[in-house]
Amino acid sequence: MAIKITGTGSYVPDVVKKNEDFNQNEFLNTDGSSIKQKNEVIIQKFKAITGIKERRYTEEHLTTSDLAFYAAKKAIEDANINPEELDYIIVGHNYGDIKHNTEQSDTVPSIGSRVKHLLGIRSPKCVAYDLLFGCPGWNQGVIHASAFIKAGLAKKCLIIGAETLSRVVDKHDRDSMIYSDGAGAVILEETKEEGGIINQVSATHTVDEAHFIYFGETNNPESKDHRKYIKMYGRKIYEFALNQVPAAMKACLDNSGYEIKDLKKILIHQANEKMDEAIVQRFYKLYDMEMPQDIMPMTISMLGNSSVATVPTLYDMILKGKLEGQSINKGDLIMFASVGAGMNINAIVYKY
Repeated sequence: MAIKITGTGSYVPDVVKKNEDFNQNEFLNTDGSSIKQKNEVIIQKFKAITGIKERRYTEEHLTTSDLAFYAAKKAIEDANINPEELDYIIVGHNYGDIKHNTEQSDTVPSIGSRVKHLLGIRSPKCVAYDLLFGCPGWNQGVIHASAFIKAGLAKKCLIIGAETLSRVVDKHDRDSMIYSDGAGAVILEETKEEGGIINQVSATHTVDEAHFIYFGETNNPESKDHRKYIKMYGRKIYEFALNQVPAAMKACLDNSGYEIKDLKKILIHQANEKMDEAIVQRFYKLYDMEMPQDIMPMTISMLGNSSVATVPTLYDMILKGKLEGQSINKGDLIMFASVGAGMNINAIVYKY
C-alpha cells in the first residue's frame, strides 16, 4: 500500500502584470526616503535577481477561496472521485479572503469551510480547516494528510495551496513586484500502487528568524493608509535559506532509503530564481556533486511568487504537459521543498 497523489489541479489567473507595468510606481526605501535610481534600473535589477518577467493577479471579483475552489474542483475531477468521499480538506494560505479594494481580511469561516461549501459537500465527516505555515503551507498540508491516512483516520484528502498576494502588497515597496496570485490542489489517498510519499521533514526556526517576513505599514510616510502589507528582510531570508534548506533536503533524502543519483526532479517553492538555484546547488554540493541540468523546473519567470500555490501549481503544470521540456514519468523519484514565513522549512521525497 502507498499514499499517493491521485489527482491534481491548479488555477492561474488571467490578469498578466508585466514588469514594465511598474514603471509608474513611486518606489521608496523602508524609511520613506526616495530611491535615487530610476524605475527602469530598479526593474532591470529586480529581473536579474528574481528571474521574474511577469506575474498573475486574480480577477477583481474573485478571492482566495474562489481560486482554491477552482483548483480543488480540477483535482477532484482528475482523481475521478466523489467529493463526498473526502475525509479532510486542508487549505494552506496566509491572508484569508481579501476582496478587491477592501482593507480587512476575512477568515471566518475558514477558507477550508468556504471551499467545502462551494464544492457542495454535505457529509459532516469531511473535516475542513486552514493551515497557516507560510509558503511551505501546501507541503505541510500534504504531510498532515499523510499522517491522517497512516493513522487510519482518513482515506482521501484534498490539500490546497491558494493565495492572492496582490491584495497585500505595498505599491511603494520594490519587493511588491515579487508577489502574485494562484492556487494548486491535489487529492492524496491510499492506493495499492507502489511509491507515493517516502519520507518528509519539517522545521521551524524562531529564535532570530520569526519575523523575517511580517506585516508592516507602507513605505510612504505621507500616506494616510494604515493597512498592513507583506514585508520581508530579503537578505536575511536569502542567507537563512542557503544555510538551512539544503541540510533539510539532505536529511529528507538520506532517511528515504534512496540516493542522490535516484532523484529526477526537485520541485522547490518559486521564491526567487537565484535563491532557488543557490539552494539546489548547495544541496548537491553536500554530496560533492554539481547540480544536474533540468533537475529544477521553474515557473517564476511567468507566474511570480504565489506563496503556497507555487509547488502544487508547478506539479500540476508538469503533469498536464503545460511546462515545455519538463515531464515526470512513472517511477520517478522527486522532491517537494519549500521555505517561508515562520521561518518554516519542509521537504517531501515522493515516488511518482
